[in-house]
Amino acid sequence: MLTTRFAILTLIFALITVNLFSQLNNIYSIVPKPFSLNTNGERFAITNQLRVSVTGHPDHRIYANASRFVRRMAERTGIFLDEQGFVTAKDTNSASSVLIVIKRPGKLQLREDESYFIQINSKQVQVRAETDLGAMHALETLMQLVSADSSGYYLPGLTINDKPRFTWRGLLLDPALHFLPVNVIKRTLDGMAAVKLNVLHLTLCNDQGFRFESKIFPRLQQLASDGNFYTQEQIKDIVNYASERGIRVVPEVVVPAHTTAILVAYPELATLKKEYTLQRYFGVFDPVLDPTNEKVYTFLSKLFTEVAGLFPDQVFHIGGDENTGKDWNNSRQIRTYMRANGIDSAAALQTLFNKKILPVITKNKKTMMGWDEIFQPGLPEDVIIQSWRGKQAFYESVKAGHDAVLSNGYYIDLIQPASYHYLNDPQPDDADISAKQAQHILGGEATMWGEHVTPETVDSRIWPRTAAIAERLWSEKDVRDVDDMYRRLDIVSLQLEQLGLCHLSFKNTMLRRLCNGYDTRALQALVDVIEPLKIYERNQGDTMYTIFSPYTKLADVATPDQAVPRIFTKQVDDFLQTGDSTLETEIKQQLLKWQNNHIAFLTLLRNSPVLQEAEPLSLHLSEIAATALEAIDLIQRHETAGKQWVQQKEMLLETAKEQGGRCELQVVAPIQKLVNAVSGDAETSSTESTWLVSTRQ
Repeated sequence: MLTTRFAILTLIFALITVNLFSQLNNIYSIVPKPFSLNTNGERFAITNQLRVSVTGHPDHRIYANASRFVRRMAERTGIFLDEQGFVTAKDTNSASSVLIVIKRPGKLQLREDESYFIQINSKQVQVRAETDLGAMHALETLMQLVSADSSGYYLPGLTINDKPRFTWRGLLLDPALHFLPVNVIKRTLDGMAAVKLNVLHLTLCNDQGFRFESKIFPRLQQLASDGNFYTQEQIKDIVNYASERGIRVVPEVVVPAHTTAILVAYPELATLKKEYTLQRYFGVFDPVLDPTNEKVYTFLSKLFTEVAGLFPDQVFHIGGDENTGKDWNNSRQIRTYMRANGIDSAAALQTLFNKKILPVITKNKKTMMGWDEIFQPGLPEDVIIQSWRGKQAFYESVKAGHDAVLSNGYYIDLIQPASYHYLNDPQPDDADISAKQAQHILGGEATMWGEHVTPETVDSRIWPRTAAIAERLWSEKDVRDVDDMYRRLDIVSLQLEQLGLCHLSFKNTMLRRLCNGYDTRALQALVDVIEPLKIYERNQGDTMYTIFSPYTKLADVATPDQAVPRIFTKQVDDFLQTGDSTLETEIKQQLLKWQNNHIAFLTLLRNSPVLQEAEPLSLHLSEIAATALEAIDLIQRHETAGKQWVQQKEMLLETAKEQGGRCELQVVAPIQKLVNAVSGDAETSSTESTWLVSTRQ
């Protein structure tokens, strides 16, 4: 009997302990969330005595990372950590306050070990890792764990075992459409390292420009770059900067379509022989290389070899997307060639093209990668597929034996919320694939296409949402708490700013420019509740914007996934469920601010005509805020609105959904819920008026 009781008590204690550890894990703001975390109740005080040592067999880059760790710790805490200017190979004291133990140098390649172990107690912080790549991830975790109270700065006592779920955790940058200077690339790499992303995919040419220096074909940058390109020295600098942060750099030289820039310099390579000019608009265009011209393969062999020498990564991306096939169909020579060789489609012809360039890539000891259009019958198994159009091709490619990377659902340029990306899993439970086939799922990649970003705005489109994608690709599948993700994302966003990213600070500069003055409060209130049009709606018909258009307007200062509407929506939902008076007060205060803001906004228009496009949004915000206040008043009086009132407000809300300045109000839906709650229509108000109905009863 005593044994049974002891077993029961042991089980209860274990369950309580597990639950406690789970709760404690949620306290910390680590992104991505680690595989396991246990706390010990101790704390490591951060003082000016902090020293870092490295033992084992690391790569040299750990010393630069450890040195940056010391400097960042000093900047975060304000503590003078001057005694150790740099961490070097001479720093091997195992009694140092921060000890890093590494078994071997890590290789920047697929499926490398990136795991790490952290143990923190009152006397020492220990980091242990198989490779220096894992140790570098551990240092980023430590930076996120820096805490403070009235006693000073400290690291909480805990043990972390961590490892990534997927080996490919990428971000695509697209300087081909809008050029991004080297400093923008570097600060992006710093942000990537902070959230444990490990692949930078650079799209280096498109119809709008050729963006790197070719010493073999100098006309490419001379005639097809508008003077905006990376020199070979700059490319090497970017690759080295990334390597020091444990990040691979994969180049994309897109062929055979999206090659207008190449054809501007070398028109003899085109399917249709004519003079070409750089595209100034965005979209899908017809110019394409001639797959029947042997000069094309000679050209690509030399160009690809040159590129391969600049980028040491094992993967070479050939693009392969969005070939309309129109130029091929309009070429008598191509049609004759296809008939003579039994080729029945443009897709089959492109597969033949891919097979002919594959030996060039293989000769350079690279693995070919391309967008999912290249996944066609006859494509060799060792080609990596990047899926962007949907998940069907993604799972079909892994079933066919291809390694694959998912980008569908991670297109951050489409202005979708972090929650959408966060719940998009490369390997969901319902995926119809075997365990063996699942081994071909390399991971995922966020894509920051460059149509509508500039060096000033690009950070705000990448961060902090990409940190949520980073967690999806690193953490376990069951880490899916959206509310906790947003809680941690807000904190990590500030830490990213401390690294030099401009996703928060850019807004004040742009607001002052739009207002033509220092007082930006009225515009700020509006900008907080709007977002740019999503998906591909901003550039209607692909004809509203060119590469020269100003990206300094309302839709550029507005950012994706705004916090104010998200919080307001949750407040309204909770209020309608509970009738909480504190929530009611907070909601009414917010609504009064919006209702009164329009008058102040009109004053801005006197000195800033550029804001005329925002005037309808400001008016609609004021009107629907007033509507919401009326609805809350009815709820307070336990009354139902009249039919005429409801019809009038429904029309008002419908009008408020209209875009202005290529932006949309994000608080229409929660205000609609308040109207529904007092409409008296059981069908529309059943989910919004739980508390109201219960109080009437």
